[in-house]
Amino acid sequence: MNAFGHLRRAARRHAHLADVAIALAVFAATVLTAFAGHSGTARGNRTVALAAALACGVLAGRRRRPLATLAVSAVAAEVFLAESGGTGGVLVLLAPLIALYTVADLVERRPGLLLGGGAVAALALIHAVHKPALLGPQNLAFIALGGLAIAAGDSSRNRRAYLAEVEQRAERAEREREQDTRRRIAEERLRIARDLHDCVGHQLALISVQSNVAGQALDRDAAAAGEAIAHVKSASRKALGELRDTVSLLRQPGDPVAPTAIPAPGLDGLDELLASLRASGLDIDCRIEGTAIALAPAADLTAYRVIQESLTNVYKHSSRRQARLTLSYDRHELRITVDDLAAGSTVADTREPGGGYLPGGRHGIVGMRERVLALGGRFTAGPCPDGTFQVTAELPYQPLDLAPEPAP
Repeated sequence: MNAFGHLRRAARRHAHLADVAIALAVFAATVLTAFAGHSGTARGNRTVALAAALACGVLAGRRRRPLATLAVSAVAAEVFLAESGGTGGVLVLLAPLIALYTVADLVERRPGLLLGGGAVAALALIHAVHKPALLGPQNLAFIALGGLAIAAGDSSRNRRAYLAEVEQRAERAEREREQDTRRRIAEERLRIARDLHDCVGHQLALISVQSNVAGQALDRDAAAAGEAIAHVKSASRKALGELRDTVSLLRQPGDPVAPTAIPAPGLDGLDELLASLRASGLDIDCRIEGTAIALAPAADLTAYRVIQESLTNVYKHSSRRQARLTLSYDRHELRITVDDLAAGSTVADTREPGGGYLPGGRHGIVGMRERVLALGGRFTAGPCPDGTFQVTAELPYQPLDLAPEPAP
């Protein structure tokens, strides 16, 4: 950085000292030009000296009181010129010009420009009265310098406002980035929590029930106990595999959203899911209405999770363990309906206030609803008039890019 850059930075850090230095410099220039080599009358006039000192000295407080500084400086400068008889000391007009710059810089734009322009016009008129040549070269030079001072002050104010706006935008953008980062982290945590609940909770529910069956049949029916233990072994192996794939996302930054070791489940794996639940003792009546249409990956996964969670809830909480699953395909969406056919069999504390299972950590119904609504679908869960319980989810085939409705 050059010497001028260092000087400007020092002036910004010590603004008051810089104003005092400016006032002293203008006063020194005025004194040297007014009293060096001129008549003794001007040299000995104390009023002239006081006027010069006042015109220049008020510049030290120009930032605090810009309008007062302009008024005092202009009046004192004109007194100086009138008392000195116009013999030198014209540089005293630098003081009101600097005050004009300050007014245009620090006062609001419209009032600053009006007051600055009025001050220049008034001073030019006073000069014309003392020297009848209204359009004389000195008066025109003063008007031009006054206009230049006002323009420079207005430009400085605009630049400062622009820099302040840029800083505010940068700060606002930084805050928005931080908020967006926190939001994405929260959403990712919620997604991982849902995946853990869906993939692991289902298998653990089967393990819990089959363990009870094995314990009860251990002494009476060794074959049934062995079959139950086999189911426990299979379910635990699947739960550990899905847990490993999900947790691996937290350990390896940069991995894709979905686990890659085992493809994300979808309706293609529905038969395996139903077979597992039926083998565990759940009686499932599965019905498909309409022609099956392939769903987008996100909708396919959500449909599988809704069916898995709903049937697992029936398995854990239904007294008769009878469920009916209906998949209805139409032109726009897939409608999933899961009915718990055991009327009044659900334990009261496993339902949310509006109806619906809330097993364990009370996140089952909440998680399903959030998944479906995030894709633009509809979700309901609650008791039916006959005392049974029903979960319904309606999912669009292409939740991110809905196809136009075909012509009838």
